[in-house]
Amino acid sequence: MSEQAARGGIGTPPSESGVRLAAGEITDNWWLWLVTGIAWIIVSVVILQFDETSVRAVGVIIGFMFLFAGIQNLFVASMAVPLRWVWACFGVLFVIAGLISIAYPEDTVAGLADLLGFLFLLIGLWWMVQAFLERAVNPLWWLGLIAGVLMTGVAFWTSGQFFIEKAYVILVFAGLWALMQGIADIARAFAVRGLHEAA
Repeated sequence: MSEQAARGGIGTPPSESGVRLAAGEITDNWWLWLVTGIAWIIVSVVILQFDETSVRAVGVIIGFMFLFAGIQNLFVASMAVPLRWVWACFGVLFVIAGLISIAYPEDTVAGLADLLGFLFLLIGLWWMVQAFLERAVNPLWWLGLIAGVLMTGVAFWTSGQFFIEKAYVILVFAGLWALMQGIADIARAFAVRGLHEAA
């Protein structure tokens, strides 16, 4: 046995108390997913009330959606979760996208119309990755996987639309994005709460 392994360094599994401490830190905050899930659903209802003429407002709302998603991912990355660097990377990307969207809302909507399919593809891929990351602790992980697959299909469909149709599609799918994120967060909250009670 090497000296490093004997000291409990790299290559040895974490102690049982370390795993329990990390699990306790994550499960103690189960209610945060419930709150953010409800907030996402409220955002989806607000977005779906707009029409395609509210271009500036749509750009700002989309910016805040990206910011909110980024902050949420950065918060999860600050906890003792597996592959926390993945959460942090996506959190930083979402925050940057949110700041740019708020600074240039009209350009955001025009740019989103051009890049809409690609953005939906990124969101769909992240949801699928997130589902697999949570598979060990979330019995409803498959909801995120299904949402990711559906969003990926939407990405390919949206790429073939014209600009005027895309402006309206941006509204509808931004609302659907918020709705699916809210449902996934609420399901995640109750799954984490179940783990908290079991621990």
